[in-house]
Amino acid sequence: MIIVNLDVMMARRKMSLNELSSRVGITVANLSILKTGKARAVRFSTLDAICRVLDCTPGDILEYREDIE
Repeated sequence: MIIVNLDVMMARRKMSLNELSSRVGITVANLSILKTGKARAVRFSTLDAICRVLDCTPGDILEYREDIE
């Protein structure tokens, strides 16, 4: 399972969803879908822009955890 830690990185950078949205050029609605982990895919260009603005790596935002059933 892929876990999205976008909210963690935003908190560390003290950045709101609205600010990130305007700086990355993505709608708040689409960022919200990504932040809540409901996105089915993410473009590399989007991930690149988010990492550039938050000064982080994709591994800081995306985390893999094995499903435990």
